[in-house]
Amino acid sequence: MKRTVKSPLRDVFARNMRLLRAEKGWSQEYLAAEAGLNRTYLSAVERSEQNISLDNIYKISLALGASASDLLKPNLRTKKT
Repeated sequence: MKRTVKSPLRDVFARNMRLLRAEKGWSQEYLAAEAGLNRTYLSAVERSEQNISLDNIYKISLALGASASDLLKPNLRTKKT
């Protein structure tokens, strides 16, 4: 897999996706299935190693029940915080 340079925005997205996924008790495999994405791709996105398209951000946000803009907020507040 081609590695991309990490970016602060991808780090924020990855953190928020991981937090919301964990809050739901979902595995990466389950989230990938719900979003219609490949699990290895989703895993790389969650590690900020893979760039992500707007379409895939939207798919993940729908699966998690969050807005796409929430997934890009630096200080996302989850139910646990």
